[in-house]
Amino acid sequence: MTDRVLTAARVWIGTPYRHQGQVRGVGCDCLGLVLGVWREVYGTLPEAIPAYSPDWAEPQGIEVLLQAAFRHLTPKPVMKASPGDLIVFRMRDGAIAKHLGLQGAVGDAPSFVHSYSGHGVVENVLTRPWARRIAARFAFP
Repeated sequence: MTDRVLTAARVWIGTPYRHQGQVRGVGCDCLGLVLGVWREVYGTLPEAIPAYSPDWAEPQGIEVLLQAAFRHLTPKPVMKASPGDLIVFRMRDGAIAKHLGLQGAVGDAPSFVHSYSGHGVVENVLTRPWARRIAARFAFP
């Protein structure tokens, strides 16, 4: 399954960033990328995703993305990376986890596929600054 997830994610590279978007080649945000990959691999989403603001759940401190990941994916130790894993990031200490990526390469030159404002969907090196922000890691079912 991990090969299918990573292959599907890499097809999205070059898709522009669009808040709440979920359409390959047209626009997506980080959640839209993961939802789009899920649909391509599994067909239908496991639950409906409500509209969300850029500061989604921050004022309330609710871990919406982590809770959803625990409902539908298999938790893994953060250091046990496999291609296609879902990576959940905290963008700053003490903040809720609100960025998602999909593990690309592992080993000496790890990478991840994600979408973010101003860049769209890209595959970046999983540098130390990114790696230290990882809040959780999950395998797809």
